[in-house]
Amino acid sequence: MKKIVLVAAFLAMPLFAQTAAPWTPPRTIDGQPDLQGVWDTATMTPLERPADLADKPFFTPQEAAAYEKALLYANNRDRRDGDGQTDMNRAYNQAWFDRGSHIVKTMRTSLIVDPPAGRIPYSSEGRARLAKAAEYTRQHPADSPEDLALTDHCLLWGSAGPPMLPGPYNNTYQIFQTADSVVIVIEMIHDVRIIPIVKRPHLPAGIRPWLGDSRGHWEGNTLVVETTNFSSKSQFRGSTENLRVVERITRTSADTITYDFTVEDPATFSRPWSGSVPMNKTKGPVYEYACHEGNYGLVGVLQAARVSEKKAEKKAEK
Repeated sequence: MKKIVLVAAFLAMPLFAQTAAPWTPPRTIDGQPDLQGVWDTATMTPLERPADLADKPFFTPQEAAAYEKALLYANNRDRRDGDGQTDMNRAYNQAWFDRGSHIVKTMRTSLIVDPPAGRIPYSSEGRARLAKAAEYTRQHPADSPEDLALTDHCLLWGSAGPPMLPGPYNNTYQIFQTADSVVIVIEMIHDVRIIPIVKRPHLPAGIRPWLGDSRGHWEGNTLVVETTNFSSKSQFRGSTENLRVVERITRTSADTITYDFTVEDPATFSRPWSGSVPMNKTKGPVYEYACHEGNYGLVGVLQAARVSEKKAEKKAEK
């Protein structure tokens, strides 16, 4: 009897060892870890931990299920309850949104993993600058076309990155690789990032693209990308042009890329902060995103602002 048990245990050992071995990513024709394909970052997990979950870095499975159910209901644009203004705010119906239907598999309550509080660590200087900008926007929402944000002009969206963060829809990215570059096609606003992976200095300080200037290199199976030279118009989460972002992109299974990032800007944040986003393989193609509402609607936006100003002037005279 003992012999039978020992033989069975011995035969099981190779199978256990095989399942416990780390996953090895496929390689491109150039020998690089293969990141190519179409990937989706949609998730119900917010970037920052909600205030009512301040002391809870992780959900239990039961809490996660309840949270997902509540969010699916709250975010449903096809609901017709509430007052007229609430209904009008749901102008785009549910068919246009793709926030995902689950939180991340780690059960984290925020995509930010550091600091432990799961919140962006703004400095006092950063908060003051954000408050000043918000007040200016409140008083001067549309004095001229330049007062409208890049998103209003359909020129840039936060999910373009870096860092590349999920939004309410259009969360797909297609990755291509050559011997000397990694190319990321972004569905939102159809942006394209071309990342050299050969040794090359960053652009001169006077050249500042909206998406910054990226340089990549491989560390084992991880693509590490450093981006600097941001434009002051980009302003990721209130950042200045001194923003620096380091991304670590690792294919961790046939259907998953782990996307980690670290953000630093001493003029805005009291310390560097980091997050992690799963990218899940999905079917293509990535469709063209044609956005022009803010451009062809600009005349109406400016006219409405002038009407509002005249009403405010008449009210002040009374």
